Amino acid sequence: QVQLVESGGGLVQPGDSLRLSCAVSGSIFSFYAMGWYRQAPGKQRELVAHVSNSGSTVYADSMKDRFTISRDVAKNTMYLQMNSLKPEDTAVYYCNGLNPTGDYWGQGTQVTVSS
Repeated sequence: QVQLVESGGGLVQPGDSLRLSCAVSGSIFSFYAMGWYRQAPGKQRELVAHVSNSGSTVYADSMKDRFTISRDVAKNTMYLQMNSLKPEDTAVYYCNGLNPTGDYWGQGTQVTVSS
């Protein structure tokens, strides 16, 4: 059974950094692609960043200069490094993976940016 488990969220101040982790049960290579999404209160879920099995990445325009998506294949873990956080980055962040058996989501981790 495939499971994605996020961690690393929390309460930070504007300008701070956080690194989110997404631990994959099984092999990370089983996924065609993986990504991070976020959903702020009252808003639709939106793409943050996406990485394919080849390693190519895509970022949302508002985040591409501040966020970095990466994978550690040996640890079966995907990361999202977030720098220069802003209050508008406050949201629940979700890990997503797509493989031949379906589209999988983690339970989400809350990130709150506030002074």
